[in-house]
Amino acid sequence: MTATTAPDRTRLAALLAAERAAFTERNPRSAAAHAESRHLLGGVPMTWMAKSLAGFPLYLGRASGARVVDLDGHELLDFCLGDTGAMAGHSPAPTVAAVTRRYAELGGATTMMPTEDAEVVAAELASRFGLAQWSFALSATDANRWALRLARALTGRPRILVNSFSYHGSVDESFIVAGPEGPRPRPGNVGPPVDVTETSRVAEFNDLAELERQLAFGDVAAVLMEPALTNMGIVLPDPGYLIGVRALTRAAGVLLVNDETHTVSAGPGGCTRAWGLSPDVVTIGKAIGGGIPIGAYGLSAELAERLRRRTELDLVDTGGIGGTLAGNALSLAAARATLTEVLTDSAYEHMTALSTRYTAGVQELITTCGLPWTVTQLGARSEYRFTPVRPRNGTESQRATDVELEDFLHLYLLNRGVLLTPFHNMALMCPQTTAADVDRHLTVLGAAVRTLTS
Repeated sequence: MTATTAPDRTRLAALLAAERAAFTERNPRSAAAHAESRHLLGGVPMTWMAKSLAGFPLYLGRASGARVVDLDGHELLDFCLGDTGAMAGHSPAPTVAAVTRRYAELGGATTMMPTEDAEVVAAELASRFGLAQWSFALSATDANRWALRLARALTGRPRILVNSFSYHGSVDESFIVAGPEGPRPRPGNVGPPVDVTETSRVAEFNDLAELERQLAFGDVAAVLMEPALTNMGIVLPDPGYLIGVRALTRAAGVLLVNDETHTVSAGPGGCTRAWGLSPDVVTIGKAIGGGIPIGAYGLSAELAERLRRRTELDLVDTGGIGGTLAGNALSLAAARATLTEVLTDSAYEHMTALSTRYTAGVQELITTCGLPWTVTQLGARSEYRFTPVRPRNGTESQRATDVELEDFLHLYLLNRGVLLTPFHNMALMCPQTTAADVDRHLTVLGAAVRTLTS
């Protein structure tokens, strides 16, 4: 395989079959557990867990720090980290202590009463992201949903604009992509309540002209975007692009919502702080709870004041904002400890340095082996794509997908003790990841490539 040729498909298929056979032989207890899951839809607790490389998922035994041990007792170096949900590492000690105290000693995980932890977490998020007022959810999906409802209420406009092949959880308005014949629903969307082309507009990432054209219709309440795309590879913004987005949204009276759920890898305040951005709303989830479910959204002071003046909006009962478990005591205890004691500035320095080491190693492998790949880093995370030219938008990145090659690499790594998230070729670092872990990952990845290309 050279920089201008694809892998030999016959050889790739044979190697993939061999890795699948090895996976099955290596994991009999996971296979048996899956075979006995007769009452689970799709045989898994959540249907996305059914994304399996070899017919059944790997079952969790235990986890700690940057290590996972599967049901068959294999220790895995974890570069998946719950697809960012465990970016603080598995069960970090300060978070464990805070959750134990809240749940076992003080009691009352869910009481519909605020705790003092809530203000501490909100103040920490305000300091990191620059948004003055915060509210909590149980996931970033919920945070996005509620932020969009507020945006429609405040602007009186019906539509939401997203970037093609972006991902914002299971938010109905976000499943739209651009195509040669115009906007269309993203393939595979399940049971949408209404045609997404009626609720949403779409523009390619890094395309200011198309963004301006879509905003000119005058019906967009909010632009919901990641400052850098992360769920279709990592796609970084062109110089000046994000400045242009902010200028265009302000001129059109459109609210700008930065979804930092994955881009929080860029630093303690995500891309918003690292790049000096000024959105109207920030949404986030996953990582800030140290593995305990939580989501949050922050509003600018000006936006919060506009909401306070809208006394006809039902924000405290059945207005569609909130949930009984949102802002619960357990989640906020976890978030307070995680933000103040685990995902600190020094932790990010460590994680980013390791990601830089990994990125350099992948780039060396690309160069040495003449691979038609690119690798891109965003703080503590890095990802390679199967294209010799770095994609500038989600559609270009989606076209670089090679499912068979991805499955082979993931299985090869997994069978040799390295775990990646099933949905990405992404390696994420946590505070407990070591340089030796990174080097081991690179060694196994290099062996996979040489097995394929020799």
